[in-house]
Amino acid sequence: MQSSREQKIRQLAQNRQFDLTVILENVDDPHNIGAVLRSCDSVGIREVFVLYTRPGLQNHKLELGKRSSAGSRKWIDVYLYREVDACMEHVRRNYQRIYATHLAHDAKSLYELDLSQSAALMFGNEADGLSELALSQADGNFIIPQVGMAQSLNVSVACAVSLYEAFRQRNVKGLYGVGNPASTDQQAALLEDYFRRQEDVEEAWKTTK
Repeated sequence: MQSSREQKIRQLAQNRQFDLTVILENVDDPHNIGAVLRSCDSVGIREVFVLYTRPGLQNHKLELGKRSSAGSRKWIDVYLYREVDACMEHVRRNYQRIYATHLAHDAKSLYELDLSQSAALMFGNEADGLSELALSQADGNFIIPQVGMAQSLNVSVACAVSLYEAFRQRNVKGLYGVGNPASTDQQAALLEDYFRRQEDVEEAWKTTK
């Protein structure tokens, strides 16, 4: 492995946020999923939860937007779930609060949320939004303020806007790099895993030559 590549992987692991994630429910457009993964990678998210509960999606083939996510895909763990309860149980083990994008009477502005704290941001289907069951699991709802005629954003755009607000808040508080609150053991294990993934990529490349 080239020294420049090794240093980049070390920086990647050091910047990964262990207490920020995204949940996608019934988002079936692979291009949107791929765009979300790219945004997640860019702000330091290490894992994403993809939830399919609609009957028509039970046998959906998860493509994960291979083209639009490009190289970011191999650096993010994606967990696929069919049941809301099982998905939320997994999320709750590592994240303190779940915020849903939903236009409700008690919804807060994205900019009112403290996203420097442990949180999972949940986004719904492009046409129908989040299911009632998923919403029942949320600790709160939020909206992205808009002043145009249209009052909705594409799910991948909404996710990117939300994640970069989280990035801004966390960056201001110095939670990236040397200020990352993740434990030494967590970062060491992640770095070891990333080195292994890089070796797998290099080995696969050699076999195709």
